[in-house]
Amino acid sequence: MTETNTVWSLSGFGDEVDPDPAVQAAVLLALGASHIEVRSAWGTNVSELEPEAVERLKAILDEKGLKVSAVASPIGKVDVSLPVENELARLRQIISVAKALDAKYIRIFSFYRAEGQSQEDIRDAVMERMSALAAEAAAAGVVLLHENEKGIYGDTPERVLDIMETVDSPALRIAWDNANFVQVGVKPYTEGYAMLRPYLEYFQVKDAVAATGEVVPSGEGDGELDATIAALKADGFTGFASLEPHLASAHELGGFSGPVAFGTAARAFAALAAKNGVTLN
Repeated sequence: MTETNTVWSLSGFGDEVDPDPAVQAAVLLALGASHIEVRSAWGTNVSELEPEAVERLKAILDEKGLKVSAVASPIGKVDVSLPVENELARLRQIISVAKALDAKYIRIFSFYRAEGQSQEDIRDAVMERMSALAAEAAAAGVVLLHENEKGIYGDTPERVLDIMETVDSPALRIAWDNANFVQVGVKPYTEGYAMLRPYLEYFQVKDAVAATGEVVPSGEGDGELDATIAALKADGFTGFASLEPHLASAHELGGFSGPVAFGTAARAFAALAAKNGVTLN
């Protein structure tokens, strides 16, 4: 029986390599990536990039031959008590960036709660906001990818499913992150994969150790990446795999690895992909 050749498009968070997009692009290309995920350029977050800077960024990426897999926005990484219009205004700005970069996907989050509030307390407010954001995205012809970040409403598989089923929009899908699930005490593949697979459209590559929450290269933690990759391949997944190594430092709006650690993360993932018959390009 011949093994079918599965190809995934390799991407990565450029700003984990270096603030300069030219350096980001060079390192990603050297690691075999065809795409880049844009969270910030020259130290400026995508939510604040001026049109001239976006044009300059696009010119650099075009020259290098890199396409943009997604715009990694900070939408929804705010307290849910803030007016929904705040995030809608930021989303409109980020949609303009995504369009200028020819990117279909925009990564978002599902809001923090105030101290003393339970997840159940904020559920209705979260759903109202996520529905409004999805409607805005649908009208613009882009797709929002919800990342299961620790501490937001959608941090466990059950609550991510709640968001997907309640909002019920093709403009809202899942950016799956194994490490983030580990950090909230979940076994990602065992406890979340089957439940969330129908909505899973983007694969963020990160692993973590359950005991400490420390982020580590693919296959070195408790993120069940091997099983997840095998299942995605078996299911016919052919989307983006985006490296977000977080190996040097993690901070509120992202993380940093530097070129060397980023390369370590890329090679660890490539080895796991190859073991499972997945080609990265």
